Amino acid sequence: MNLQLNRISFGNPADNGNVLTPQEAEALLNKWVLNDRLKLHMKQVGFLMKCWAKEKEQLSEDDQWRWELAGLLHDADWDQWPEEHCRKIIEELETRQVDPEIIRAIASHGPAHFGVQPETKMDKMLYAFDELSGLIHAYSLMRPNGYEGMDVKGVKKRVKEKAFAASVSRDEINDALNRAAISMDELINFIVKRQGNVSV
Repeated sequence: MNLQLNRISFGNPADNGNVLTPQEAEALLNKWVLNDRLKLHMKQVGFLMKCWAKEKEQLSEDDQWRWELAGLLHDADWDQWPEEHCRKIIEELETRQVDPEIIRAIASHGPAHFGVQPETKMDKMLYAFDELSGLIHAYSLMRPNGYEGMDVKGVKKRVKEKAFAASVSRDEINDALNRAAISMDELINFIVKRQGNVSV
């Protein structure tokens, strides 16, 4: 499946700062994403993005929501239109005149697939959280106590097991960590401590 976007410019600079409201984002999510597992993944990544923007970047509440929105909607078209993945949600957000930085972050969350390189901190963190978040959640589902008591060592063991959560690309995890200049231990620790609090 060719998902290359064949462009590197997204949105309109005049729309800087424009966002969907939480209600609009929720409505879009519920209309486009029928799979609850995927919806949970998107909410988890959105929450991680918000936490990172707040705790690590010390951004304002408005900017925290921009980061969260990028995470929340990054896979919005995957459920019903996998062959148009990324293209459809980008076009939808451009039509709604959403901040180009949010659209670009979504466009760059899988550079090997979409052909767009993560450049901003928002881009890089969305790329970094996406795959690792999914693997950690898969690990939580096989543990009797879920996220409780989960540690970095246990997660790293699963990362090394190629057969575990085989659809999660280890190469992309490592590439994303390198681009964001973050250690795997730090990011795993960050995700494990927060992600279990999210529900559909």
